[in-house]
Amino acid sequence: MSERQVSDGADGAGAPEVQAQERRLHRDLGFWGLTGIGFSNIVGSGWLFAAMYAAQVAGPAALLSWVGAGLLCGLIALVLIELGASRPEGGGTVRWPLFASGRLVGTVIGWSTLLSVGGTAAEISAIMQYAAHYIPGIYNGHTLTVSGLALATGLSVLLTVLNWFAVRMFAKLNNLISVFKIAVPVITVCALIASGWHTGRLTDHGGFAPYGYVACLTALAGGGIVYSVNGFQAPLDFSGETRNPRRTIPGAVLTGIGLAVAMYLALQLAFLFTVPENLLGHGWQGVSFDSPFGQLALILNLHWLSSLLYADAVISPGGSAYVGVAIDARHTYALAKNGTIPRYFMKVNERYGIPRRALVINLLVIVVFLLPFGGWQDIVSVMGDMYLLIYAASAVAVAVFRAEPGGETAGWVPGLRWIAPLSFVVASEFVYWSGWHDLRLALPLVLVGVLIFLVMRRPGARGGTAAVESDGAGPSRPLAAELRTGAWLVVYLVALTLLSWLGTFEGSGRLPAPYDSLTVAVLALAVFFWAVRSGVRHLLAKRPAAA
Repeated sequence: MSERQVSDGADGAGAPEVQAQERRLHRDLGFWGLTGIGFSNIVGSGWLFAAMYAAQVAGPAALLSWVGAGLLCGLIALVLIELGASRPEGGGTVRWPLFASGRLVGTVIGWSTLLSVGGTAAEISAIMQYAAHYIPGIYNGHTLTVSGLALATGLSVLLTVLNWFAVRMFAKLNNLISVFKIAVPVITVCALIASGWHTGRLTDHGGFAPYGYVACLTALAGGGIVYSVNGFQAPLDFSGETRNPRRTIPGAVLTGIGLAVAMYLALQLAFLFTVPENLLGHGWQGVSFDSPFGQLALILNLHWLSSLLYADAVISPGGSAYVGVAIDARHTYALAKNGTIPRYFMKVNERYGIPRRALVINLLVIVVFLLPFGGWQDIVSVMGDMYLLIYAASAVAVAVFRAEPGGETAGWVPGLRWIAPLSFVVASEFVYWSGWHDLRLALPLVLVGVLIFLVMRRPGARGGTAAVESDGAGPSRPLAAELRTGAWLVVYLVALTLLSWLGTFEGSGRLPAPYDSLTVAVLALAVFFWAVRSGVRHLLAKRPAAA
């Protein structure tokens, strides 16, 4: 069975209006183009800080945390790979939850994805913060100044223009940026190790795990490790623009994760073995730099390396923002196919195969997120966390598609029967480990998607039956049925919010560790099987109408 046939199956992906636009996408991306997209989306400016934060939390045992993060992300990636190979489609990560779990889940996940555009705005804001080292007056320490906002808007326009033409051109430019993003960390590791290697660092100063092996788990979130390797899902959103997705996507996603984890491990080793001895008087928790590798380079009299690192502090998040703009456009395009936003933004340019209207609306959203409103930056900073919900919704989707009578997937990933629930648990832990400080803002904002769904389903609304029948998900079901099908997601989000407040990740501590993470795991498993049963019933309920 071909990829296009799978995509056009009974799930409704073959709605004429949707497919007319989908066929305009150019299938020009190959293995290295997709790998570059995944790698560039993973590696932003975080590599300059994550090694220090991880060492502060776990000491040398942070090396185990990096390996663990790679394995956990690889587990989730297997689920996404199966979906991308089975149902290749532009913005697939937004579409699959709609097909598997109905319009309530599709709307809430789509809304959270739209909010995650703030993550791209945050990368652009970070670029401005680092650029202030060269251009005074664009950042006042908390928000952008007027001149900084103008410069950030200009950069946003530039990134949009660079995404305006064929996806092949986008991939080639991103590959060049990726080469630079690999070269600078490699040069950093080699230069630091050659200039100051201290033996015994894995056993001195409290031993390999001075704060216990439980700290390895804490470092996944508190040390920024999870979020340093997040973003590996990017190639999946380009599956509709990929040559032979069944063969290309699996290798590209896993290679991107592997390259990133190998790079982070090398950087962690370089940090552990080159920190001057006199800074370790209070152990690894006492090691603190404003710019870890940049200041290490200055201490070791590597001024040229320090200059290179400050330049990369602008280029690395710039590369991530470049890919972010492209991904956001595919998400907006998919949201228009879902009917969550006006269908006007679904149009794909016939000549270049790019959803240009989606690029324009995302540019406006990014500029709004850049505005220096009071407390606005706090909201922007947590929106990237909400993309983690797509991992959970995708695990449910792949299980639903396989459990549906007569259903099938590509069969590329063996063991999905246990990989899907386990990846749902891992995704839930990733969300929980984000901490109460972030989740107290993010999860209630995501639940606004429920109100959007209800508004769309009111009598006479544009999101009513006539509109949604052409979104590729089949005819609209009664409101009560849709609420029953998607109730698991609402309960899941409310329960996660409550557990975050009770738990030890910036919460009240009423539920002590490790019982808080164990409770999240039990909750996740229960919700997963509930969600799969609801999804299968949803697909079966659509069959008579489809027939």
